[in-house]
Amino acid sequence: MFVTTGQAGTALGCSIPTVKKLMATGAVPGIADRGRQVFPLTALQALQRLPAADLTALKSREVAVLRADAPALVEEDDRQWTGYGATLAERELLAALIGWWRCAPQRVATPGVLPVTVAGFVVAVLTNLDEWQTRGTGPAARHRFAAARLAGYLTDLTHPVNAAASASADDRRLADLLLGTRLHSVSGGPIAYVPTRPAEPPAASDQGGASEVRGRVAPQQQR
Repeated sequence: MFVTTGQAGTALGCSIPTVKKLMATGAVPGIADRGRQVFPLTALQALQRLPAADLTALKSREVAVLRADAPALVEEDDRQWTGYGATLAERELLAALIGWWRCAPQRVATPGVLPVTVAGFVVAVLTNLDEWQTRGTGPAARHRFAAARLAGYLTDLTHPVNAAASASADDRRLADLLLGTRLHSVSGGPIAYVPTRPAEPPAASDQGGASEVRGRVAPQQQR
């Protein structure tokens, strides 16, 4: 049995374009094309059962969230793809997710973990974010977290199991905490900032950049 993308969007609390983006990632099995793409009811029910992310286990007051698009081919020296795709090889997926993003890199790095979401579901988790490269200056600057690790990722969102080949105990703990959970975020860009304590109001999205070319923010720029 199948439902339309509109029905799936209503059930999941998201728009039809967002549902189509989720379908394009390949993370939902059983998508069918019957003149138009339709969403399997069993998959929809599985997604509805996924829990909300428990961010209180994180030590930081906020965590950045990478709101990924569906995979797209790019012609760049350091990656072939951008976005999240369930069928990408692990090294291709890591390269696709680590940049180049307009963001405040210190805010991204401070929690030590970067959840990656599609349609509000955590599909991958990045760690080891302490170093970055920067292109440009000011609000237009873009950053790439070249040393980041893929602590975990999913190939099937309806049965969330970490598909990462290897990870440290700390990476596995963070991946197990976040993968396959629902994590709502709002931002005009690819990076959002979400409070980890329910009583705290959301921090304003900050798409500003740092002036250094590589590495940690200079001491006078830390807040």
